[in-house]
Amino acid sequence: MTAGPVAVIDCGTNSTRLLVLGADGSTLVRDLRTTRLGAGVDATGRLDPAAIARTVAAVEEFTEVAQAHGVVPGARRVVATSAARDAANHQDLFDAIEAVAGVAPELLSGEEEAQLTYLGSTTGLGPVQRPRLVVDIGGGSTELVIGSSGGVELARSLDVGCVRLTERHLRSDPYLPQEIVAAARAVDELLAPLADVVRTWKSQGLELVGVAGTVTTAAAIDMGLTAYVPDAVHRHVLTLRAVQDQYRELSSAAASERRADPRVPSDRADVIVAGILILRAIMENFEFGTCLVSEHDILDGIAVALARS
Repeated sequence: MTAGPVAVIDCGTNSTRLLVLGADGSTLVRDLRTTRLGAGVDATGRLDPAAIARTVAAVEEFTEVAQAHGVVPGARRVVATSAARDAANHQDLFDAIEAVAGVAPELLSGEEEAQLTYLGSTTGLGPVQRPRLVVDIGGGSTELVIGSSGGVELARSLDVGCVRLTERHLRSDPYLPQEIVAAARAVDELLAPLADVVRTWKSQGLELVGVAGTVTTAAAIDMGLTAYVPDAVHRHVLTLRAVQDQYRELSSAAASERRADPRVPSDRADVIVAGILILRAIMENFEFGTCLVSEHDILDGIAVALARS
C-alpha cells in the first residue's frame, strides 16, 4: 500500500486530466485541460507537434500541483490512451513528458483502459448490487466494460470517440444529413458484435453506467446547469428520451450556436454531437431506457490501483 498521497495524470485524446488523492483516499485535486492531443491523428497517424506541446505543458503544470501536495515520484502515474496508441511518434510525447514529470509515462492498452474505467466507476457508486455495463466515451475510443460482484466479466475498446468520429464524418457547418447518417452507421456497425452478449447480461438485470466528459456534459445539459456542479451530476439518471432530444437539438445547430449555448462547455462544443451520438447509439442498440451517470472514471481506477500497490 502507498503510504502518502497519490496522483494520476491521464493524457487522453481530448483532454489531459489530474487526480490527486490524499492518504485517506479523499480527493484533494481534480482538474482538466483541453489539450486535443489526438487532433489529426486519425488522418495522419502522428501526433501534431503543437498538440504534444499543449499536452506536455499541462503535464508540467499538473506535476507541480502534485508536488505541492506532497506526492513523491513513486506515488505518481502518467498514462496515455487512444491517441498515443494510434500515433507512430508517441515516443516523442513520452520523452518530453518524462523530462517534465520525472516519471516515465505508460501506454495503456484498450483492455487495460476499459478495466481501469470499471474499477474507477465502482469507487463512486458503492457495492455492485447487479451487473453493470460501464461506458466511457473518450476522444479517440469508447470503452465498454461489463462487471458484476465477481469483477470484470468483459472489456472491449471500440475505435471510435467524439474527436475521431467528428474528424471522420462531421465536417460541415451545420452538419449535413448524409454526414450524420454516415456517423451513426459507423457507430452501429461497431456495436453490432456486442449485441448478443449484452442481451444475455440484460436478462440478469444489467445496469448502464456512463462516465467521463460526454456523459457528464449530457447530464449537466439535462439538468439545465450553466455552471458545472460535480456533486449534482453524480448519480443523475439520463433517460433515452433526454439523450435523443439533446442529439436532435445539437446536431441541427450551427457551430456558433453550440458555442453560444451556456449549457455546453466551449471546449467541447465542436465534439459534443459526436459524443452524444455514440451514447444514443449505445442506449438504442442495447435497449437501455436509462443511464446512471458517475463522476468517477479511469482516473479514479488508476489512483485506486496505485494506492493499493
